[in-house]
Amino acid sequence: MHRRITAPGALAAASLLLAIPASAVPHSPGAPGIGDPYYPSYGNGGYDVSHYDLRLKYQPATDELEGTATLVARATQDLTSFNLDFLLDVGEVRVNGAKASLRTSGEQELEITPKTPLAKGAPVTVVVRYRGVPSSKQAFGFTSWHRTPDGGVAANEPEAAAWWFPSNDHPLDKATYDVSVLVPDGTQAISNGTLRSTISKLGWTRWNWRSDKPQATYLATLAVGKFDITTGTTEGGIPVLNAYSKDLGANAGAARASIERTGEIADWLAGYFGPYPYSALGGYVPNTNTGYALETQTRPFYSPRQFANGSNVSVVVHELAHQWYGDGVSLKGWKDIWINEGFARYAQWLWSEHEGEGTTQELADYVYTSHPADDPFWTVKPGDPGPDNQFDLAVYDRGALAVQALRNKIGDESFFAILKGWPAKYAHGNASVADFRRYAEEVSGKPLAALFDTWLFQPSKPGAPAARAAAVAKGAKGAKGVSQPRSWKRIAATNGVHGH
Repeated sequence: MHRRITAPGALAAASLLLAIPASAVPHSPGAPGIGDPYYPSYGNGGYDVSHYDLRLKYQPATDELEGTATLVARATQDLTSFNLDFLLDVGEVRVNGAKASLRTSGEQELEITPKTPLAKGAPVTVVVRYRGVPSSKQAFGFTSWHRTPDGGVAANEPEAAAWWFPSNDHPLDKATYDVSVLVPDGTQAISNGTLRSTISKLGWTRWNWRSDKPQATYLATLAVGKFDITTGTTEGGIPVLNAYSKDLGANAGAARASIERTGEIADWLAGYFGPYPYSALGGYVPNTNTGYALETQTRPFYSPRQFANGSNVSVVVHELAHQWYGDGVSLKGWKDIWINEGFARYAQWLWSEHEGEGTTQELADYVYTSHPADDPFWTVKPGDPGPDNQFDLAVYDRGALAVQALRNKIGDESFFAILKGWPAKYAHGNASVADFRRYAEEVSGKPLAALFDTWLFQPSKPGAPAARAAAVAKGAKGAKGVSQPRSWKRIAATNGVHGH
């Protein structure tokens, strides 16, 4: 769990400020955190970013990154100063063209004081020039930059941005992106969205990517290395670009056999979730030793280990489902992770049914009966699991079980209307578990507070009456008589996605 420790002196200073009349301090510093109780120092207060323009140069041999980041933003309060989340070494910051003063604090805070205070509602342009070696930086005792034999990769949840660009690092502040990366000829730079152009000159190639729909900072990705790139188009007309490290070894064939089905799976998911929300699609597999996959927007990241035992289409289904649930509609706070992971796992259950390897009901029955009442599995509350359990298996499996319980309670007509309507209602915005419950009640016309409390918020196994009411494991007599669906091992093989 990542915690920001507030020094007593800071509390005293805050108390002194409260004693000063508001009229005497018309401007104040932006908060060093956006207010998420799970991660108090993540994100920042006082401004909202609408666009990031990142112009980078990366040297794979030394892991040296230099860049100029331009942030287009708007002040949301009167500001004397504001923070960015960032770890590399900053040479200069300019705010609205004028050089600003800066200092670092905490684990990843870059405190910026503009020459002139900023008025609430005013447009703000911030230019940050920086350089450094991302793999040499840690925050909270870990790194989200993965060094590879031929380069490096930024991909992690709930944070990765601070290792390669300065940002307001929380899903509440989504923005569009232009990412331009200069790398040595023969090396590729992979990012989100659409590849607009590549330009080669004097031994270097610049890769220019654009994400034209709002994107959370942790969903922005950069991978530099030697890749084989494939391109195509989905049946629905979305361009697909996939990238595979040239050094995947025995995992190469299984990776391609899985990820080359990206277009097919996205078209299939659109039947449940509505139109694909972006103008680009794909996936990439760098040569990392990490075990997880991540739903980086439009182009999910997959670890080679996901394909160590053969093709793994289920993990592709999971990460693509996130493009609607988690990316298109992002969480308001990290406690709302169930909307991301419960529905991405449920998409795997729908795929199992599609493949004739176990229905969603059979999978729900199996999850319910295979965990006895004293299993710690039931102590995790998917609707608010806490930062230590945010990616616990229960958030996925108990989370999907809750989705099936909801389906059984309200019926298929309302359920599938919700599956498709939710990504449209909150498209490219943010929403909470409470928002989802209200929306489900609105569509179904049924009160659902008790059901949500039982399946998402109680730290115990729902008893036999609740199971019968949700048509889960009728009789609730335990695992006997409930056979393991054929898809179960394939779904369980994707559990490495939890290891963020």
